[in-house]
This record gives sequence, structure tokens and C-alpha cells, in this order.
Amino acid sequence: MTRVMPPPLPETEGKSLKPHIMVFPYPAQGHLLPLLDLTHQLCLHGDIAVSIIVKPKNLPYLSPLLTAHPSASPSLPPGVENIKDIGPLGNPLIMASMRQLREPIVNWLSSHPNPPVAIISDFFLGWTKDLGIPRFAFFNSGAFLASILHFFSDKLHLFESTEPVCLSDLPRSPVFKIEHLPSLVPQSPSLQDLESQRDTMMNFSSYGFVFNSCQCLEGEYLDYVKLKTDHTRVFGVGPLSLVGLGKGNSDSSVDVKALMSWLDGCLDGSVLYICFGSQKVLTKDQCDALALALEKSMTRFVWVAKSDPIPNGFKDRVVGRGMVFRGWAPQVAVLSHVAVGGFLSHCGWNSVMEAVASGTMILAWPMGADQFGVAVIVCEGGDTVPNTNELGRVVAETMGECGRNVRGRAKEMGQTVLATTKAGGISDTDLERLVIELSCL
Repeated sequence: MTRVMPPPLPETEGKSLKPHIMVFPYPAQGHLLPLLDLTHQLCLHGDIAVSIIVKPKNLPYLSPLLTAHPSASPSLPPGVENIKDIGPLGNPLIMASMRQLREPIVNWLSSHPNPPVAIISDFFLGWTKDLGIPRFAFFNSGAFLASILHFFSDKLHLFESTEPVCLSDLPRSPVFKIEHLPSLVPQSPSLQDLESQRDTMMNFSSYGFVFNSCQCLEGEYLDYVKLKTDHTRVFGVGPLSLVGLGKGNSDSSVDVKALMSWLDGCLDGSVLYICFGSQKVLTKDQCDALALALEKSMTRFVWVAKSDPIPNGFKDRVVGRGMVFRGWAPQVAVLSHVAVGGFLSHCGWNSVMEAVASGTMILAWPMGADQFGVAVIVCEGGDTVPNTNELGRVVAETMGECGRNVRGRAKEMGQTVLATTKAGGISDTDLERLVIELSCL
């Protein structure tokens, strides 16, 4: 049975109430945490009341936010709780369960003494634009992905061919092989996925857009969204990891003290940090190839492996030079450590933004941030098994003298991005614009 919290009583009888904003994250760590970081900033910058819709198991993620802003109130409908419980293939099921909350939410809105004037909801929750209040679509990813999803919303016939697809409507008309398009683009839609696809691809009819991105990284695509929606309610407020509550740190399951102590004993820029996000698990063949490449490279490294099948004896063979941790690491803190000079990543958007914000060079697998000039491609394809000798050579060279220029560009980009979140920076200005927009509704 679905339930939501009863409406809170007005704060002061006879006193005008604060503008009330509803925040609705999608229950996956990479989606939920950036939106909570945004909520933190809204509470700091605006005199507003906030209600957050979450599942009970996700309450621990709210602890830092509720500690900083006790007036932010979570709503607690039970049911399917977090994508990490069933893996990324469960997205359609979770999205379907989210849609079942529509009626309880509408009832809650109609009974509230200070009903929300707007909702900020994850871009996976496109149906929330029909709740009767202005909806701001929050993209934990970039405006480039939003543009791609919009492009394909009425062009699924392009998948009838196996030829590379030219996204002719987008800036600079990028061309992609079918297999290199984002997984959210429905290449072979099934009946049960149609609703989910509509939710993710029909966001451009929302009242406004908030991106965990910034003008200096994606200016042309933020402008593209403005052009296609014919309004300026488009806000690039990222990287939110720079202004958040310490993303990932409170949920760390590794021995953080041991990890940071080991890094403290390493030379500046000498360590390669390896992590493939919260959902990607490497196959045995991929792990074997990566482990052997790391041995051959003689590079110092930290590998946050979660449940990846690490080869037997590998830890002993690299003792003193490499560390393997199981679980969830405080990635922002690790990337910001002076000993970390590179990041071998699957290039999910949050990882890219955290790397760029920290000024860390990316070794990209399967593809990703090379458009920013701060990445070296080491392998392509989520199912590809890399060539051990080639990967070992690239790791050794890029973490050594040959990677000096790329690391330098990464540092410069990091300083540029950092400036956008400072007072008067473009991301800070967009955040202020968003607060004003919400306050005027």
C-alpha cells in the first residue's frame, strides 16, 4: 500500500508561508545524490520550504541534508526502493513503480495547507510534468544527453539501418555508431519499456530544466535546449559535487582512513584511481586483462572494485604499489587528493564531472570526456576485453612523462570549472536565477 506523509502544519498562524518546492529524485545513487546537492544549495540560497519524495531505504542519503536543513521534509511511499537492489536492467520496473505514485501525490498536493508551487524531478520521471504545477526536469547528466534524447524522440526509424547516425539537428552534427549511442536511446523498444522511454525522451515540454553541468563545458548544448524549448528557463548549476554536502562520503563502505593514509604516502600525481561507477561490474575476462595490465604498467594505483572478480593472488603481486578496496569510496575526496594523477573510469556523467572539477586526467573506458581534451581513450565498449599489453603501455605512458600535457589541460579545466561555482561565476549565477524563478511562482 502506498502512503505519503501527512501535510505539515503551517509554521506560524497568520504569517505568510514560504514558497514550497517538491523535490522528487530517482532512486539510483548517481541520480539521487546530485539532486540532493542541488536541494542543499536551494535551501542555502532561498527562503523556501522543501518536501522530498523518497523510498525508506534511501533515507540515509538524506541525513546530511536533513542535518543541514531540518525543515526539509521527506515523503515516504514504500515499495521498490533503489536501483542498486536489482541492477540497471530493473530501471523499467522501478520507473513503473514510480508512476503508481501519481494519485497519492496528487491527493497530497490537494490537501496541503501550503501546496508546492513547483516540482523539481529527475528526468526519468517525465510524467511529473502533468501534476498540475510547473515541473523543472533535473538532469544529473549533461545537456548533450538531453539533446540526443530529444533528437531521437521522433526519429526511432533511424535504427532500421546499421549505418552510423548523424545527429544533424545538434551543434556540429555529431555522428555516432549505433552501438556507441547512450543506452537510454531505445534502439529496439519493447512494449513494457514504452512508458519508460516516453518518460526519458519527452522532457522538453517541461516548464524548466536544471543540469548538473556548466556553460564552460556544454555552452552550445545548453543554448540548444533554450533554442528548442523557446525559453531561457534552462539552468546549468554544476558541477554540484563542488558545492554539495560531500557526495558519497557519508555512504562510504571502504576503510576510508586506510585509503587516505595510503595516498598520503604516495608522490604527488603518481596514483591511478580506478572505479567503474555504482552499477557497472566487470566480467572475469575484463578483470583479468585489467589486472595484468596494471602489473605490467608498474604504476601505483587504487582500484575500488565493488564485486568485480579480482584474480587470485593479484593483491599479493602488487603489494606496496597498488591497493584494492571493496565497496563504495569517497570519490570526490579521492580525486581531490594530490597523489591522484589519473582516473580510469567508465565515464558516467557524475564521474566525468567529479574528475573535471578536481582537475584529474581521465583514462576513458569505454568512451566519454575526450571532447573536453582531458581524457585518453584506453578501451571502447562496455563488453570489450582490452588488450593487456596495449592497456599496460597506455597506463604507464599517460601516468608518466607522456601524459604531462593531458594532465596539464585537466588542471586548467579544473580551475576554469571551479571558478563557475564561485560567487559571480556562471553556475552560481544560474543557481541564483533558479532561486528567483522558484520564488516568483
